[in-house]
Amino acid sequence: MKQFIAISAIGGDRIGLIHELSKVVADCGGSISESRMTALGNEFAMLLLVAGNWHSIARIETELAKLADGSGMTVQVRRTAERPAREDMAPYSVDVVCIDQAGIVSGLSGFFAARDIDIGELSTRSYAAAHTGAQMFSVYMIVNVPARIHVGALREEFMDFCDQMNLDAILEPVKS
Repeated sequence: MKQFIAISAIGGDRIGLIHELSKVVADCGGSISESRMTALGNEFAMLLLVAGNWHSIARIETELAKLADGSGMTVQVRRTAERPAREDMAPYSVDVVCIDQAGIVSGLSGFFAARDIDIGELSTRSYAAAHTGAQMFSVYMIVNVPARIHVGALREEFMDFCDQMNLDAILEPVKS
Protein backbone atom coordinates (compact mmCIF):
# COMPACT_ATOMS: atom_id res chain seq x y z
CA MET A 1 0.00 0.00 0.00
CA LYS A 2 1.34 3.40 -1.00
CA GLN A 3 2.16 5.79 1.81
CA PHE A 4 3.11 9.46 1.63
CA ILE A 5 5.32 11.90 3.47
CA ALA A 6 5.63 15.65 3.06
CA ILE A 7 9.20 16.88 3.36
CA SER A 8 10.29 20.45 3.88
CA ALA A 9 14.00 21.18 3.74
CA ILE A 10 16.03 24.37 3.76
CA GLY A 11 19.75 24.86 3.65
CA GLY A 12 22.43 27.20 2.42
CA ASP A 13 22.11 27.67 -1.35
CA ARG A 14 24.82 25.54 -2.94
CA ILE A 15 25.33 23.17 -5.84
CA GLY A 16 24.32 19.60 -5.06
CA LEU A 17 21.66 20.26 -2.40
CA ILE A 18 18.80 18.91 -4.54
CA HIS A 19 20.88 15.90 -5.51
CA GLU A 20 21.67 15.02 -1.88
CA LEU A 21 18.04 15.04 -0.82
CA SER A 22 16.63 13.38 -3.94
CA LYS A 23 19.33 10.68 -3.77
CA VAL A 24 18.21 9.75 -0.24
CA VAL A 25 14.64 9.41 -1.50
CA ALA A 26 15.66 7.30 -4.51
CA ASP A 27 18.16 5.12 -2.61
CA CYS A 28 15.49 4.28 -0.03
CA GLY A 29 12.95 3.26 -2.70
CA GLY A 30 10.78 6.38 -2.57
CA SER A 31 9.41 8.41 -5.43
CA ILE A 32 8.94 12.18 -5.59
CA SER A 33 5.29 12.76 -6.55
CA GLU A 34 5.27 16.56 -6.35
CA SER A 35 7.83 19.20 -5.47
CA ARG A 36 8.46 22.91 -5.27
CA MET A 37 12.05 24.11 -4.96
CA THR A 38 13.49 27.62 -5.05
CA ALA A 39 16.26 29.89 -3.84
CA LEU A 40 15.13 32.28 -1.11
CA GLY A 41 17.88 34.80 -0.45
CA ASN A 42 21.02 32.79 0.38
CA GLU A 43 18.94 29.73 1.31
CA PHE A 44 17.46 27.02 -0.88
CA ALA A 45 14.04 25.63 0.10
CA MET A 46 12.43 22.40 -1.00
CA LEU A 47 8.93 21.02 -0.48
CA LEU A 48 8.31 17.47 -1.63
CA LEU A 49 5.52 14.93 -1.53
CA VAL A 50 7.17 11.51 -1.53
CA ALA A 51 5.43 8.18 -2.07
CA GLY A 52 6.58 4.70 -1.15
CA ASN A 53 5.73 1.56 0.76
CA TRP A 54 5.88 1.50 4.55
CA HIS A 55 9.47 0.25 4.61
CA SER A 56 10.82 2.84 2.15
CA ILE A 57 9.07 5.70 3.95
CA ALA A 58 10.54 4.60 7.30
CA ARG A 59 14.03 4.40 5.73
CA ILE A 60 13.63 7.86 4.16
CA GLU A 61 12.69 9.34 7.54
CA THR A 62 15.80 7.82 9.14
CA GLU A 63 18.19 8.78 6.34
CA LEU A 64 16.89 12.35 6.10
CA ALA A 65 17.58 12.82 9.82
CA LYS A 66 21.17 11.71 9.17
CA LEU A 67 21.43 14.05 6.17
CA ALA A 68 20.19 16.98 8.24
CA ASP A 69 22.74 16.27 10.99
CA GLY A 70 25.65 16.12 8.57
CA SER A 71 24.79 18.89 6.12
CA GLY A 72 23.47 21.82 8.15
CA MET A 73 20.16 21.46 6.35
CA THR A 74 16.92 21.77 8.32
CA VAL A 75 14.58 18.94 7.37
CA GLN A 76 11.05 18.28 8.59
CA VAL A 77 9.07 15.21 7.64
CA ARG A 78 5.37 14.64 8.13
CA ARG A 79 3.27 11.60 7.28
CA THR A 80 0.34 12.49 5.07
CA ALA A 81 -2.09 11.04 2.54
CA GLU A 82 -2.73 11.75 -1.11
CA ARG A 83 -5.11 14.68 -1.55
CA PRO A 84 -8.51 13.47 -2.76
CA ALA A 85 -9.91 14.80 -6.03
CA ARG A 86 -11.95 17.97 -5.63
CA GLU A 87 -14.93 17.29 -7.87
CA ASP A 88 -17.12 19.97 -6.29
CA MET A 89 -14.61 22.73 -7.12
CA ALA A 90 -13.27 24.33 -10.28
CA PRO A 91 -9.62 25.45 -10.42
CA TYR A 92 -8.96 29.08 -11.37
CA SER A 93 -5.64 30.81 -11.87
CA VAL A 94 -5.01 34.23 -10.40
CA ASP A 95 -2.23 36.44 -11.77
CA VAL A 96 -1.48 39.70 -9.97
CA VAL A 97 1.14 42.35 -10.74
CA CYS A 98 1.59 45.60 -8.85
CA ILE A 99 4.01 48.08 -7.35
CA ASP A 100 5.47 46.31 -4.31
CA GLN A 101 3.64 47.24 -1.12
CA ALA A 102 3.00 45.68 2.27
CA GLY A 103 -0.02 43.40 2.73
CA ILE A 104 -0.56 42.04 -0.78
CA VAL A 105 -0.51 38.34 0.09
CA SER A 106 -2.48 38.97 3.28
CA GLY A 107 -5.12 40.89 1.36
CA LEU A 108 -5.44 38.33 -1.42
CA SER A 109 -5.55 35.34 0.92
CA GLY A 110 -8.10 37.15 3.11
CA PHE A 111 -10.30 37.86 0.08
CA PHE A 112 -10.47 34.17 -0.83
CA ALA A 113 -10.70 32.87 2.76
CA ALA A 114 -13.69 35.15 3.44
CA ARG A 115 -15.49 33.36 0.59
CA ASP A 116 -14.45 29.82 1.63
CA ILE A 117 -12.28 29.48 -1.47
CA ASP A 118 -9.34 27.10 -1.12
CA ILE A 119 -5.89 28.29 -2.22
CA GLY A 120 -4.15 25.29 -3.77
CA GLU A 121 -0.92 27.05 -4.81
CA LEU A 122 0.63 30.44 -4.27
CA SER A 123 3.96 31.82 -5.42
CA THR A 124 5.34 35.34 -5.37
CA ARG A 125 8.37 37.23 -6.57
CA SER A 126 9.76 40.75 -6.45
CA TYR A 127 11.59 42.29 -9.37
CA ALA A 128 12.64 45.66 -10.81
CA ALA A 129 10.45 47.01 -13.62
CA ALA A 130 12.24 46.94 -16.98
CA HIS A 131 12.34 50.64 -17.87
CA THR A 132 11.71 52.47 -14.62
CA GLY A 133 13.44 50.22 -12.11
CA ALA A 134 10.40 50.49 -9.80
CA GLN A 135 10.11 47.59 -7.34
CA MET A 136 7.32 45.32 -8.62
CA PHE A 137 5.58 42.34 -7.05
CA SER A 138 3.84 39.44 -8.77
CA VAL A 139 1.59 36.75 -7.35
CA TYR A 140 0.46 33.56 -9.05
CA MET A 141 -2.23 31.45 -7.40
CA ILE A 142 -4.41 28.46 -8.12
CA VAL A 143 -7.68 28.74 -6.24
CA ASN A 144 -10.39 26.07 -6.06
CA VAL A 145 -13.78 27.72 -6.43
CA PRO A 146 -16.73 25.76 -5.00
CA ALA A 147 -19.49 25.02 -7.53
CA ARG A 148 -22.01 26.91 -5.37
CA ILE A 149 -20.20 30.24 -6.04
CA HIS A 150 -21.32 32.26 -9.05
CA VAL A 151 -18.07 32.91 -10.91
CA GLY A 152 -19.29 36.09 -12.61
CA ALA A 153 -20.12 37.68 -9.26
CA LEU A 154 -16.82 36.44 -7.79
CA ARG A 155 -14.86 37.93 -10.68
CA GLU A 156 -16.61 41.28 -10.24
CA GLU A 157 -15.93 41.33 -6.47
CA PHE A 158 -12.32 40.33 -7.10
CA MET A 159 -11.77 43.09 -9.66
CA ASP A 160 -13.30 45.66 -7.27
CA PHE A 161 -11.00 44.40 -4.50
CA CYS A 162 -7.98 44.64 -6.81
CA ASP A 163 -8.93 48.18 -7.85
CA GLN A 164 -9.07 49.20 -4.17
CA MET A 165 -5.59 47.72 -3.56
CA ASN A 166 -4.19 49.06 -6.86
CA LEU A 167 -3.48 45.57 -8.22
CA ASP A 168 -3.51 44.56 -11.87
CA ALA A 169 -5.09 41.09 -11.87
CA ILE A 170 -6.57 38.29 -13.94
CA LEU A 171 -8.89 35.53 -12.66
CA GLU A 172 -9.51 32.81 -15.24
CA PRO A 173 -10.19 29.06 -15.41
CA VAL A 174 -7.12 26.84 -15.35
CA LYS A 175 -6.47 25.47 -18.79
CA SER A 176 -5.45 21.83 -18.64
